Amino acid sequence: MRVLLIGANGYLGRYVADRLLADPAVQLTALGRGDDADVRFDLATGSPGALTRFLDAVHPGVVINCAGATRGGARELTRHNTVAVATICESLRRSGCGARLVQLGCSAEYGPSQPGSSTAEDAVPRPGGPYGVSKLAATELVLGSGLDAVVLRVFSPVGPGTPAGSPLGRLAEAMRRAMQSGDGELKLSGLGVQRDFVDVRDVARAVHAASLSAAQGVVNIGTGRAVRLRDAAAVLARVAGYGGALHELDVPHGGPQHGGPVHGHPGRPQGLAAIGSPRSEATAEQIASAAPQPYPYPDGCGAWQQADVRTARDRLGWRPRINLEESLADIWMEAACRI
Repeated sequence: MRVLLIGANGYLGRYVADRLLADPAVQLTALGRGDDADVRFDLATGSPGALTRFLDAVHPGVVINCAGATRGGARELTRHNTVAVATICESLRRSGCGARLVQLGCSAEYGPSQPGSSTAEDAVPRPGGPYGVSKLAATELVLGSGLDAVVLRVFSPVGPGTPAGSPLGRLAEAMRRAMQSGDGELKLSGLGVQRDFVDVRDVARAVHAASLSAAQGVVNIGTGRAVRLRDAAAVLARVAGYGGALHELDVPHGGPQHGGPVHGHPGRPQGLAAIGSPRSEATAEQIASAAPQPYPYPDGCGAWQQADVRTARDRLGWRPRINLEESLADIWMEAACRI
């Protein structure tokens, strides 16, 4: 099976490439903007005609698009996430290769959801920011293209290679700095949000399965279980061996005051606790230097997101295999190795 992989150097694309290369039945060609791509092509600026000629020459059976941008203004996000997908769809329509398209979407397309609910593929999308809007527009282009196509809506990917600027990446880096400097307390914000974290290697398995399946439309890729970021922080502290106290800057009513320690507070919400015992008393300046600046959770999805993953199970034969603790341990190993 000839597969054209677009975006092989990205966070998700690297693991998709590894998964496909491990399949002896796959002949993989990587297309991208980097020098190490088999073919250099910029989807945001390249013409559909040029891509069509390449498709006719390579004649892939499957095209997988892992490319896109997660940061930037609305114009940049639209260019890399929407216009690029329009180029792919138009090129595939013009080409005689008849390739199947596997597009990687994102749970940010759904936007905020009701706490306690599981979001199914038939939910009405209401993206809460320009990133989700740009990804939703790409999904609509794929679904309306008339191609043999499936969109995998990936929830919150974690694991090795997690970007340092992501919430879990920032958490790991803040913890590494605190341990390196001997700080016994760590201040963080945004720990109350709950997300469906799915390991990036499980995402790659889903992409592989989608390439071989006949599934069309939208398929959620997640675990079906939302986890509070503060609970993920507690797991990360355990695998890291961090014995300091976790302080939350913004907590719900009934919890500690803004900026106060959370350990031993009778009104704290479940899961919000000190991580072990402080090894030393830290000054306010030390705490501030060890903590990242407060930031909103960047996906525009509010306080809660959890996937309904029955479609992935039924149509792809896919289930997640890697638990969150293993994913966080891999994130920590990478953070601990930074100098």
